[in-house]
Amino acid sequence: MHRTLALNRNLLNFGIPLGLLGILILVMKSPVLAANETLVMAITADLLLTVPLIYFLLIRRSKIPKTTVILVLIIGLLMGSFFLPKEDQQYLEYFKTWILPFLELAVFSYVFCKLRKAIIKFKENEKSTFDFFTTLKETCYDILPQKAVMPVVTEIAVFYYGFINWKRRELKANEFSYHKDSGTIALLIVTLFLVAIETAAIHILLSKWSDVAAWILTFLSMYSGIQIFGFLKSMFKRPISLEKDRLHLRYGIMTETTIGLQDIDSLEVSSKDIEPDKETRKLSLFGELESHNIIIRLKKENELTGLYGIKRKYKNLAFYVDDTIEFENQINKALAHLIYTKKDKLRNKNLRTNYEI
Repeated sequence: MHRTLALNRNLLNFGIPLGLLGILILVMKSPVLAANETLVMAITADLLLTVPLIYFLLIRRSKIPKTTVILVLIIGLLMGSFFLPKEDQQYLEYFKTWILPFLELAVFSYVFCKLRKAIIKFKENEKSTFDFFTTLKETCYDILPQKAVMPVVTEIAVFYYGFINWKRRELKANEFSYHKDSGTIALLIVTLFLVAIETAAIHILLSKWSDVAAWILTFLSMYSGIQIFGFLKSMFKRPISLEKDRLHLRYGIMTETTIGLQDIDSLEVSSKDIEPDKETRKLSLFGELESHNIIIRLKKENELTGLYGIKRKYKNLAFYVDDTIEFENQINKALAHLIYTKKDKLRNKNLRTNYEI
């Protein structure tokens, strides 16, 4: 019932603005518009003010980010630029020249302030481990549509880890690296060299046929190289960590998952081959190309988040840790503490019950 109500509510939230935009398209394509400056002004106002305002009133009490109003406004601007005759776009041009730059500045300022507040909040709490990727996700979920968050966050994180964050990160007592002995770094470096060599060779060959095609392919290859470099460096900056009763497993910005210690059925230090299936997966994005030395089996299904927010279910997870002995010791200690805490709470509860009786 709740899902049906939510679905109906979303149909209203998005259906009414879309319906209004559809009506405006019909009016813009109508011969009535010709030489009617008042109507042109009214349509421009509807596209840039009325429809975004109605959308805001519809979503103001929902969980949809209020910043999506800007997206509706941009859609109205694009529709006006496409459907309004060129000679009737003077008011759109005024908006683009005098108002749009201030809106862009306001959006960037808002994002910056939200991110800065999140960073300060993390730094104030010494027990928390600051992680740029996690902080950026939490910030973007407040200001962007849910489906747009992971693609945007991934692209920003690639440049942040690849070209901005050069400071060496010292591991804390509860953190574990996974890149030193696994061979992944070497694999990514070799891939980068192959991309560079192949790009140069293909560019020379393709330029004999078309310079434009050669440069387009070169740009795409360079962008792929930038992404690989960002993925590579993120592995140094995002270690596996054990925080309170939760195990945060990360593989750079490529894959990640969080496991509650109470959900762990068994932990095995093993490099034996596994058969990946719906229940058994590898944390590494490269699957069988990378070895593993830890296998965790869970009591119930969990979720593994990959590139651009792609999610996959698993019950058994294999991954690599550089220091398996310390990792196993800390997990076992944390599990023992969790069991002791639960027993202690149960004992106290029974004592209070007996006292009340």
